[in-house]
Amino acid sequence: MYIAYLDESGVVEAAGTTHFVLVGVAIPASTWKERDARLHSIKAKYRMQDAEVHTAWLLRRYPEQERIPGLADMSDVERRAVVATQRKIDLGKASLRGEKAIKELAKNYAKTKAYTHLTHAERIALVREFADEIGRWTDARAFGDAQEKAAYPGYAAAMNREKTSGPTDGNRRWKPVTASPESLREHAFEQLVTRFQTFLASVMGSSGFGMLVHDQNQTASRNLTALMRAFHKDGTAYAQIPNVIETPLFVDSSLTSMVQVADLVAYAVRRFVEKSEADLFDRVYPCFDRRNGVMVGLRHYTGARSCSCRICKDHGRA
Repeated sequence: MYIAYLDESGVVEAAGTTHFVLVGVAIPASTWKERDARLHSIKAKYRMQDAEVHTAWLLRRYPEQERIPGLADMSDVERRAVVATQRKIDLGKASLRGEKAIKELAKNYAKTKAYTHLTHAERIALVREFADEIGRWTDARAFGDAQEKAAYPGYAAAMNREKTSGPTDGNRRWKPVTASPESLREHAFEQLVTRFQTFLASVMGSSGFGMLVHDQNQTASRNLTALMRAFHKDGTAYAQIPNVIETPLFVDSSLTSMVQVADLVAYAVRRFVEKSEADLFDRVYPCFDRRNGVMVGLRHYTGARSCSCRICKDHGRA
């Protein structure tokens, strides 16, 4: 049995990021304890045993840290204390700009509080070790969909999903006419489920199964659960899913390192397609599913616009 852990990077709304990425990292259930123990040991090395590895927040620069002379020579306790002092000062200054500025800064500080004992270089090293560990999981497979939001006509407007007639074998096809935020997520989810099913059938035939564990998402959980029930009944637009069981289990990412793995991979993919950042991407890219040397586990959707990025080339689309 394979367990696929899902997380997303970027936002489905029109503003904010140019891409929305959904990724699933599937591991054999029999290797879960070994994998989890290895990830825990990496966290322990950086005194992060009880903290979540949230890649985007870890890799940010913290200006208040960079104003502190000799930070790298301090102990963890000292670092936390001096950073907390600097943050109090910054919050006081933010109060002069109004309530909104205070709330935004306080939110950022809350998200990074668990990481202030690490310098920026140490945080980068931690994320790289996590990525290298994932890249060594030869029995794991990753699946994902990276969607360029501008590729959907009328994205900022309401979206209609038009059901069209399929090919002669009677399979259904969905034609995205325009897009809304929720439909973008659903389309990526359908792509991922289909790829996961294809992988399960190819490696285990009809006797093996897989299930999905998704990062907690109050906005999407109800829709994705209903969508998965529809897939169990009628299949996706591309395939039946006899090997995938249950509806997605939604969990708090702070409580499971495997969802944090999916977060890292999704972030790496998004930064690659948006910014051509390859450092993390190169470390995790080998995990994506391939068939006869062709990339089948990851799609970069750009609509009618041609793309010659590494993903599109390996997918045979460039």
